[in-house]
Amino acid sequence: MVTIRQEKPADVGAREALLDAAFGPRRLSKTAERLREQRAPAAGLSFVACEKGRVIGTVRLWHVTAGRSRHALLLGPIAVDACARKRGIGAALMRRAMNDAKRLDHASVLLVGDAPYYGRFGFSAEKTGGLWLPGPYELHRLLACELVPGALERAHGLIAASKGPKAKPSLADMVARVGGKRAAVPQGA
Repeated sequence: MVTIRQEKPADVGAREALLDAAFGPRRLSKTAERLREQRAPAAGLSFVACEKGRVIGTVRLWHVTAGRSRHALLLGPIAVDACARKRGIGAALMRRAMNDAKRLDHASVLLVGDAPYYGRFGFSAEKTGGLWLPGPYELHRLLACELVPGALERAHGLIAASKGPKAKPSLADMVARVGGKRAAVPQGA
């Protein structure tokens, strides 16, 4: 039975071996890799597929900006072990990644990939015409999926690595910053 779960630190070696086998040494020279190198993936958005205790699939999402200050995620790489392909594991990894990204309030996901495969998950090149990557890539392979309608409307500019959006302060944090004192509310407000 295949299970999809959050990636653990102990999975990294098996994950890297899987990516090496799936993509070969050229994987580290791809433009999308420039957006991932020496960075941690977005919190809570790294997944592995396991069968009999062995990692047989992987996908991660990374914080990027899609033009000036428009936060997005970059999906990839996604890979499934050659012995486990054609069983829907890649699709299951995609669904988990996209569902969790939406649950965590992310607005859009970008990737470089084949439109016929990723189209079934809502990806297209429709919203990426004004965006570009920091290196060579095939324009028709830059795809996006809006998790929030309009999130990439009129997006324009360089896709760049980022630390992600700043966390929204909680009410408790705001009250603590004012020293626990309630702000006076004018009468009639």
